[in-house]
Amino acid sequence: MEVDDLLPLSGLQHLIFCERQFALIHVEQLWAENALTISGTQLHERADLPGGSLGASVRTARALPLRSDRLGLSGKADVVEFHRETVDDGAVVWRPFPVEYKRGRPKIQAADEVQLCAQAMCLEEMLALDVPRGALFYGETRRRKPVDFSPTLRSRVEAAALRCRELFDARVTPRAIRHKGCDRCSLLEACLPDVTGEPDRSRPGPVARAPYVELPEDDP
Repeated sequence: MEVDDLLPLSGLQHLIFCERQFALIHVEQLWAENALTISGTQLHERADLPGGSLGASVRTARALPLRSDRLGLSGKADVVEFHRETVDDGAVVWRPFPVEYKRGRPKIQAADEVQLCAQAMCLEEMLALDVPRGALFYGETRRRKPVDFSPTLRSRVEAAALRCRELFDARVTPRAIRHKGCDRCSLLEACLPDVTGEPDRSRPGPVARAPYVELPEDDP
């Protein structure tokens, strides 16, 4: 695929938070800042500077470009650590270990994990190396959360990437569904969920047409 045909990796997290948010950002090209998005940008400032470091057992690359033609995604990793490993035949490999920086703290839903796993799947396609795990670093707790890239998580990445492509190609913006995350969304005034949508009465908290995710509390 040409680079211009690839969708941004960040769109996966927007989709899982809310399909309408994904469409407003990536189909209608709308964006707005609030205190939450600004604090997230500040957290990424150092990680987004290209560069890296070399060590005897760990090498680090920042702002590493990523792409997957299979998933139809591109973007960049905040940090990728390359861990030195000796494999069965005695050869040395440098195993990628992606680290994504996030504002706040770990959430119940899996939007952060899906985005990180998508980065790992990009690295596997680019480097022809297995990437079994990575980590999320949260600014509020100042701690890493290890993430194993299980078959279930990988399937969720593929489903989310497919749904992003469906919405983007159809140029569809789903109807708003009012939920508790709306008030924290930077696009609240553009979305107007109280005007354009209605509460989802089927069960508390799902995202429209995304039964494979739980609803996050925070705007990514």
